[in-house]
Amino acid sequence: MHVTMIKKELADGSPCKKCIQAEEVLRRRGLWEQIDEVVMAVEADPASRGMKLAAEHRVDLAPFFIVKDGEREVVYTSVIELMRERLASPASSNGGASAHATSGAMAPSETELDAWNARFATAEPKAIVDWVLARYGESAAIAFSGAEDVALIDMAAATGRKFSVFTLDTGRLHPETYRFIDAVRTRYGISITTYFPAFAAVEDLVRKKGLYSFYQDGHGECCGVRKIEPLHRALSQYGAWLTGQRRDQSPTRSTVQLFELDMAHRGVTGPMLKSNPLAHATLASVWTYLRAERVPTNELHDRGYISIGCEPCTRASRPGEHERASRWWWEEATQRECGLHTGKPRVPPGGGI
Repeated sequence: MHVTMIKKELADGSPCKKCIQAEEVLRRRGLWEQIDEVVMAVEADPASRGMKLAAEHRVDLAPFFIVKDGEREVVYTSVIELMRERLASPASSNGGASAHATSGAMAPSETELDAWNARFATAEPKAIVDWVLARYGESAAIAFSGAEDVALIDMAAATGRKFSVFTLDTGRLHPETYRFIDAVRTRYGISITTYFPAFAAVEDLVRKKGLYSFYQDGHGECCGVRKIEPLHRALSQYGAWLTGQRRDQSPTRSTVQLFELDMAHRGVTGPMLKSNPLAHATLASVWTYLRAERVPTNELHDRGYISIGCEPCTRASRPGEHERASRWWWEEATQRECGLHTGKPRVPPGGGI
């Protein structure tokens, strides 16, 4: 097997940040020696070997990897996928935390939470992501749906550590959101576990109240069936979860901490760590990161949508509106939460804790 890494040099002569990160990941995992050849794709020189290889394989992302095994060639655009499928971990390397090593991590105490919040008070979000993954590995899951979440996925992928990703399919999402989920899966070469609502509960709700009862009596009941119960099932498989909550997102999130104990859901060992690496970030800083790192985003953002949920309950934002004003817009501002982040213990429809 022969592995070629194609790195990019930008038109202004500067190196590609993603290429640097990928190399750091490989070195940290003790896998760099398994890269047989490095080829440069010089953006200002279409005749450079790397640019020719990119054109030949129809790849427009950097870095990418060509694995030649006999007469067969396979192209990888994700260093995570390359490591998982083709590179053997050295026997002497721990390779970071694994699910088996960390899934049994006990829930943190209040004292530990206070210490962690103080320790990381001025840390960059990616440093927090790296620390959580080092502690929990695949037992740490990113709950993926929006722009903040894909930023966390990008940061997690850059660490080279193992992690998990899940998403909730309510059955009422925009077509653009489904395309977004697939784009992220492809870009990072990751598995995204999808959780669906219990069909019997959905059928019962629709039979009794129709498809749009939330416009009359509030969104809580529908979200309970389509989002809270599936989240409850999803989190029962993990020891920690990372969310994209920010303090400036809404009045209900103004006290979000970097590290919290989630009492609303039970993980593999009981109450679980809930980490919000973007708690101190702003909407502007999140989008600065997404654009700088060329992270995939939901195409609805280009049509005026800022916060995106289910299709019937989301509209494009109006000039000057707060980002959450377009969610459940017919309700009072302090009620505009689906219940995923209330922090209150609750029994989901049709099941117990």
